[in-house]
Amino acid sequence: MRREPLDPETILSATEDVLRRHGPEKATVLDVARVLGVSHGSVYRHFPSKAALREAVIQRWLDRSRADYTVAVREAGAELPPPERLRGLLTTIFSLKWAKAQEDPELFETFRVLAMEHSAVPSAHVANLLAQIRAVVADGINGGDFADGEPDVLARAIFDATSRFHSPIHAEEWRSPEIKAESEAVIALILDGLKTR
Repeated sequence: MRREPLDPETILSATEDVLRRHGPEKATVLDVARVLGVSHGSVYRHFPSKAALREAVIQRWLDRSRADYTVAVREAGAELPPPERLRGLLTTIFSLKWAKAQEDPELFETFRVLAMEHSAVPSAHVANLLAQIRAVVADGINGGDFADGEPDVLARAIFDATSRFHSPIHAEEWRSPEIKAESEAVIALILDGLKTR
């Protein structure tokens, strides 16, 4: 029996471990409770349902991803011209997703399955990525690096055009040795299409 106090972070860490071992289809709240040495009621005091627990796991995973993107983009340099900032942002998004899929394939697959079940949480993540792309595009338009256009529309088009390189649906394709070169070709095409003529 557990002696230390139970908190949401401890439950989420245990849930990630259970999801890695059993997968999203077989993992239960009882499994999580067993790992923690508590009753399933103790888990439900923090998360009212299995769906709420799964959603919190996705949110935590995406929050860590967002922190990684923010740091990487900041390190890429806000002083760079918008075309290079956009290249850096897209490259960062892709490489971080690829790394997560490779370093923790079980949890990444779990995230992929759960994200399809709980669309509200991934939608907020997509909105955040779109906002980052939009900000760079708007800077490029305002500075004359990019042709006039609607930043929201352009950001969405860029996001959609690059989905093969960041959407978990395409994770199997990321193992290809050509994926990096292919992503660079798409980024080059996007930047060429955006530039002022």
